[in-house]
Amino acid sequence: MSNTRGLEGVVATTSSVSSIIDDVLTYQGYHIDDLANYSSFEEVIYLLWNGKLPNKTELETFSNDLVANMSVPDEIFNDMKAYSIADVNPMAALRTAVSQLGLYDREADEVEEDAGKRIALRLQAKIASIVTGFARIRGGKDPIQPKEDLGFAANFLYMLNGEEPKDIAVDALNKALVLHADHELNASTFTARVCVATLSDFYSGITAAIGALKGPLHGGANERVMAMLNDIGELDQVDDYVQALFDNKEKIMGFGHRVYKDGDPRAKHLRDMSRQLTSITGETKWYDMSVAVEEKVTRDKGLLPNVDFYSASVYHSLGIDHDLFTPIFAVSRIAGWNAHIMEQYADNRLIRPRAEYVGPDTQKYIPLDERS
Repeated sequence: MSNTRGLEGVVATTSSVSSIIDDVLTYQGYHIDDLANYSSFEEVIYLLWNGKLPNKTELETFSNDLVANMSVPDEIFNDMKAYSIADVNPMAALRTAVSQLGLYDREADEVEEDAGKRIALRLQAKIASIVTGFARIRGGKDPIQPKEDLGFAANFLYMLNGEEPKDIAVDALNKALVLHADHELNASTFTARVCVATLSDFYSGITAAIGALKGPLHGGANERVMAMLNDIGELDQVDDYVQALFDNKEKIMGFGHRVYKDGDPRAKHLRDMSRQLTSITGETKWYDMSVAVEEKVTRDKGLLPNVDFYSASVYHSLGIDHDLFTPIFAVSRIAGWNAHIMEQYADNRLIRPRAEYVGPDTQKYIPLDERS
């Protein structure tokens, strides 16, 4: 056996959901640039689950079904109110709530295709309500029901803030959701597929994926990018701050990628959106500092920004609490997780890799009384 740490470069399965080939990301064969520029998040969800873009009738029906399924059982929000929510990690709260959802779904244990799509739709719809409901409850407010005439991104912002968002905010969130919707066999997606390969249920698979995304080396990077920008404070402090990180051999979040060699193709879209939003809010320093950090890291270390780097200033400009950045990642990525779970069920084989043993050889057993 070869020792490939982190399974780097190992092909673990086949998939038609998304691909990364020669630094080009596609969903079901569609270039990410086209989807980010022209598609709604609802179109992308439909594409990932059905292998094709919807026509107008299909999209209208699908979008209406998403809104119709956004309501969350009162018991879940009541539980949130019962524990010390101010001290709870939002990803831990999300993980718990999604697991609870399975208790209220009569089809929870179904793995057949039609039932799977119904479960996937309910999960996709309700995760938005869980994240926004959590945010409101910890702020001393009640969760808000969605509006039938708003799309997914607009409803998320409405349920979060209690007022209908501006078009630029909806466009920004929609683009971010599209860009994060799937990313081949990343850590959380692999976790979901390993889980359901045992023929466990959708809710277990999504809960496991959320647990993997919670880690700072996966979904938590954008939150840590914003923490870094806050620490830097002003544009003229960028060079000294980043140099100190270099000198201390500390990792700079939001740069580099295990798969991409010539840069993350998603980053440019969020870079442009960050520029627009910070200009509108009058807080251009967040974009200016981000650009300055990018230039220094790229110049001195040859590393390029990934999707997490500029998403931090985008979400901040939308007025979103920094510890909600990763839950919003989950709101998007569940589209891909669901697609991969359905694909796994359709042609399942238990995922059971081997490990190369590197421990001691043939030790002699010594009775307890004779051990020193």
